[in-house]
Amino acid sequence: MGNSFGKLFKITTFGESHGRCVGVVIDGCPAGLKLEKKDIQEELEKRKPKAEGISTGRREEDEVEILSGVYKSYTTGAPICLLVWNKKARSKDYEEIEKGLVRPGHADFTSFFKYGGFSDLRGGGRFSGRITVSFVLAGVVAKKILKERLKIEILAHTIQIGEKKIEKVKISEIRNNVYKNKMRCANLKVAEEMEKLVEKIRREGDSIGGKIEAICLNLPLGLGEPIFDNLDGEIAKALFAIPGVKGVEFGRGFEVVKLKGSQNNDLFRIKKGKIITETNNSGGILGGISNGMPLVVRIALKPPSSIFLPQKTVNVRKKKEEILRLKGRHDACFVPRAVPVVESILAIVICDFAQRAGLIERVISKSPYYH
Repeated sequence: MGNSFGKLFKITTFGESHGRCVGVVIDGCPAGLKLEKKDIQEELEKRKPKAEGISTGRREEDEVEILSGVYKSYTTGAPICLLVWNKKARSKDYEEIEKGLVRPGHADFTSFFKYGGFSDLRGGGRFSGRITVSFVLAGVVAKKILKERLKIEILAHTIQIGEKKIEKVKISEIRNNVYKNKMRCANLKVAEEMEKLVEKIRREGDSIGGKIEAICLNLPLGLGEPIFDNLDGEIAKALFAIPGVKGVEFGRGFEVVKLKGSQNNDLFRIKKGKIITETNNSGGILGGISNGMPLVVRIALKPPSSIFLPQKTVNVRKKKEEILRLKGRHDACFVPRAVPVVESILAIVICDFAQRAGLIERVISKSPYYH
């Protein structure tokens, strides 16, 4: 399995949905970064399901343990190991799946055959949304580095659930409103409509997908290492590690097929001595390199595969067609819980590229202990 990502700021994730824990090892974090348990805990709280009738009924404590790389609340330069214990797994809900009934739309089928029937299918195992805890853990560290050294701000929000969507939104609305509603939407009125839609679909035993937009502000000019390590390519690769992501677009994205060059080109101008573009159709990236404008990326997430309607499937152990009637606790829509995960992924990638560009030092603060 490919469980590591990054060149200089490198993460290796571990754990499964119903295993003992999930976590991450972070290599390449500079020494001298102030990092306390409460900093990490605040971000983990954003990912936890809080929406009754929308999210899974599995309520994990998600209390982080810092195993290495931090001493007296400062990073040491050594690998940082962070983990969260799984305490609320209910494996009995997956007895039928362990017997061989694979869930349509899920990785049960592909992982069963790729790993010769040895993969842990409980709760999705390594392919569960539970693994995104690892991304959030690493994202806390990356966000702190980017904020303290480069004043980079990363914001994400839900822009669409099913047919319910928002058109335009102000940065101030994203900052102020996203974590004040269950849907993680910057428009509070639309958030209510989204919530009602998801609740209706859950009562029907079904699920629904949606779209998230992420914006990176104050991104330096020149991040990205073409040809194969281009900035947008690496961001897209990392975002596809989030279970359920089926599409990634930057700037105007797939809308560009309808535009002429004269409409799509971002015209350059100078404002207060700085080169900017009048529009941002490129989403802040040209030729795989950041151009100094806000980075804008959107992801499409599919409806959760685990639904409560009877579905035709196959027992892969018996090679027999059967009907699956699912038990357990499942999200009707996992878009809201993915919002902080998207922020974390973006931070991890940008932190790695900022280090490659030489913008982050090995030691990023003066030690109060060294004289």
